[in-house]
Formats: sequence, structure tokens, C-alpha cells
Amino acid sequence: MDKKLLIEEGKTFLGIELGSTRIKGVLIDEKGAPLAAGSYEWENQYVDGIWTYSLEEVWKGMQGCYQDLLKDVKEQYGVTVTKIGSMGFSAMMHGYLAFDKEDNLLVPFRTWRNTITEEAASKLTKEFNYNIPQRWSIAHLYQAILNKEEHVKDVAFFTTLAGYVHFKLTGQRVLGVGDASGMFPIDIKSGDYDKTMINKFNKLTEAEGFAWKLEDILPKVLTAGENAGELTKEGAALLDVTGNLQAGIPVCPPEGDAGTGMAATNSVGKRTGNVSAGTSVFAMIVLEKELTKVYPQIDLVTTPDGALVAMVHCNNCTSDLNAWVNIFDEFAQSMGSRVDKNKLFSVLYNKAMEGDADCGGLISYNYFSGEPVTGFDEGAPLFVRKAEDKFNLANFMRAHLYSSLAALKAGLDLLFKEEAVEVDEMFGHGGLFKTKGVGQRVAAAAMNTSVSVMETAGEGGAWGIALLAAYMQNKEDWEGLGDYLKNKIFAGQSGSSMEPVKEDVEGFEKFMKRYMDGLAIEHAAVDAL
Repeated sequence: MDKKLLIEEGKTFLGIELGSTRIKGVLIDEKGAPLAAGSYEWENQYVDGIWTYSLEEVWKGMQGCYQDLLKDVKEQYGVTVTKIGSMGFSAMMHGYLAFDKEDNLLVPFRTWRNTITEEAASKLTKEFNYNIPQRWSIAHLYQAILNKEEHVKDVAFFTTLAGYVHFKLTGQRVLGVGDASGMFPIDIKSGDYDKTMINKFNKLTEAEGFAWKLEDILPKVLTAGENAGELTKEGAALLDVTGNLQAGIPVCPPEGDAGTGMAATNSVGKRTGNVSAGTSVFAMIVLEKELTKVYPQIDLVTTPDGALVAMVHCNNCTSDLNAWVNIFDEFAQSMGSRVDKNKLFSVLYNKAMEGDADCGGLISYNYFSGEPVTGFDEGAPLFVRKAEDKFNLANFMRAHLYSSLAALKAGLDLLFKEEAVEVDEMFGHGGLFKTKGVGQRVAAAAMNTSVSVMETAGEGGAWGIALLAAYMQNKEDWEGLGDYLKNKIFAGQSGSSMEPVKEDVEGFEKFMKRYMDGLAIEHAAVDAL
């Protein structure tokens, strides 16, 4: 069908994702092809010791993003959008948005970025025998209880950012299972919150005498494909300030950015995974069975259809690498040469592939900030070598490329070596993979597995939640979300796959031995600086 007609007849699907610096919206057709996009730039604020976004800014951003998308539709197709087949909303996971029974926000939104819940996170991890990271919603709630915060007695409902947006637009207090798994642990068998852990939490807080029990104030868990309500009249007016959007549009379960990333990279099936490498880096692997013990370096979340996922999240990835590339750019300019930045990245990245597989003895730590996976609260970027090491440009760049994935490898090695987790294919996305074949080759060496980069990898989470909205409308035709993505959305898509090179794998292992042994040097740098 003609694209213009598709939009006019509402045979489209909308996804909007609230990221940490950008709110992005994508309108797609039933095959997943993007028709139009819009965005809105925003930044978190640090207010009274809390990283937050105001609710006013949330709606200013949602409206701004949607208007920008409408502008794109108008310019491309000359059409006014009045109806949409279905829609979905996603956002960065975790954090704490708590409301009273009149739906008033009780304290400013506490985002995932806050590290103010250490006591609660460690007590709950011990109590549940399950890793509860500081950024999880339950850690925020329990820390507020430990702090004797006045507002806790009045909590009638708490949720994530995606859950809040969905509630305001549909009136439904629900959450997709992937996003819910970053609030509170999920029992994979039931697809709902873990009842044993809920009972433990209620017992822990019994003496406080709250009128609520935990199960009363958590959002209801839904799985991909389930209907999560529809856009209300008030919701339509809130999203579309022009007043053209009609109420009654079906809405899929709201999801977190981890889940939409999995959908956008076709990695929701068992033994698949994805690695997102930019300013920070994280990898997610869909597990075949539960882990044998608790690892503080590994978060357990779920896919949008409820399969167990091990996630390793590192704060640092390409920032130090980019800083060194900028130094070379500055040098070139000082020599009177203007070099295209993309070419500079390409030349330096490819030069790294000429280096020794173990970087010739050179070590780099890319710690712009702390790195919990390796036990650092603070960081200091550091490059170190012995006088006799092979110091040349190729080894220098290779060491920085290895360093960008080294903390991630330290976490993943627990899965691969301690837990014997097997993965058939990893999908790479993010800035590290832009230079063809280089980041991909390094990632394949780090994980000793095949790494694929899809052409659509740049579409991101807004596209992922749009796909989940489309799946809800088409699920009867498919055996599950994995089948739908593989055979409907990604069928026939060209991407490039790269197998690990034996010498690279062995070289990375040697580099990692020096890297882990040398963490004392990084500790000394942090202490001294």
C-alpha cells in the first residue's frame, strides 16, 4: 500500500522512547520499515543531591518529540495524522516514581543514575539471595524506608518512567515484564513478580506499620503481545497538542530500554545476545537456565516476552578512545592538515588491526568514572607500559580498543567460564561498531563468539517499541515474539557476521591477564589524583 495511504488509514505503528539525552519517536509500517521520525533533546538535572527530570519536562519532551514526528510526516507525505494502528512507550529502566492515592508525585523522580541506595541494595541482595543493583526501583523504595522518609507511608503506586507515561496516556497501572524485571525480581515460571521475595520484603517492613503491602503498589506485569489498554481522550490531548489524534488507539505494554534494544537487534531468543557499545557498554545474553549463584557484576532481567537475561553493564566504553582520537585530530590541525573525523577514526581503528594480538604488552584503563564490575567507585583514565614493551601506533590503538571492552569481558567471563553459558551469536550496535569490521572483530575476540552488525542497528529503542506495538496487533500469525522478529521483521535483512579470530582471542586473554593484575595501578592512580 502507498505510504501516504497507510498513514491516512492508520495502518501504522508508533514507538516513543525516552532516553537519557534524547526522546525519539518512530512511525513504522507493518513490515517494520520506518516511515517518519521525530526527536527532542533533554538533560537530567542534579537537584538537592538527586539526578532527576521534572514531570513538566517529561511532557514537554513527549509533546515536542511527537510534534517533530508530525512535521516529518507533513513534509514527506503531506498528511495529518489522526489515527494509528497501535503504539507503545519505553524509557530508561529502573529509578523511582512514587504517587499517592490522588496520583500526586510524592518526591522528585529518582533516576537510574543515582547511587544513593547502597545500604538497601546490599541488604536486599542478601535477604533475597538475588542481585539487587542500586538503580533498581525496589532498592530506591527500601532505601527511603531505611531513611525514615515521611512520604513512604502515603505510597499508593510506584513505577518506572515508561510505566508513568503509559499510565498518564491510558489510565492503566501496568508494565512490560522486561521493565518490571528492573523494578523487582521476576519468577520466570509464572512471568510475574517473585512471590517468595515479595513475602520476604513485606516481612522486612512489617514493623513500619504501612497501610500497603508491596504487591498492592507495584504495577501489574504484562508480556509482549498482551493488550495494555488504549489511548484515552485525555491521553490523546496530552500527547498531541494539535488535537488531531483520536482516542481509542491500542497500546502495548510499556518497556524498558534493555527490552527494546533486544527487540531492535533480534536478540530475544535463547543463546542470543546483544552488546551496545558507546559512551557506556552493556551486554545481554538470553539464558537457557538460571545461574548457580549470585554475582554482583551480573544483573538478571528479562526479554519483553519473559525469558531470563543476564546483563553486564559497564560505565565506561569509548570516552577515552574518543579523547585519544581527538588528540590526533589536534595534532593534524597543528600540522596544517584538516582531516575528516570519520576518516581519522577509520584510519586509527584499522591501524590497530596491524598491532600485536596482545597489544605488545601495553595496558590502558578507560575509567572516566567508577567501574563497579571491577570494583571502582571512581576512575582515572590511565595508559601504562614497561620500557621494553612494543610501543607503536598500532599497539597503542589496539590497547585502547581492547580497554573499551575489558571491564565488560571481566563480567562476561563469569558467565562463560564459571557458569558455562553458551551463546550462538551476539548482535553489536552503537558507536564502537561504526568503523566497518574493527569494533566487531574486537568484540568477537573479547567474547569468543560470532558478532553480527545489522543494517537496522542504528534505529534504536524507539524502533524496538514500535515493533512491540506492531507485534501486539499481529501476534496471532506468529509462534511468539522471536518468530515474529526473525521471520517478519529481520527476514532477508543483510548484516555482516564475523567469527572470532583464534590469535585475537588468545591475545585478548593475555591482555586481560595483565589488565586484571594491573588493577592495583588504577587504584593507586585514583588514590593519588
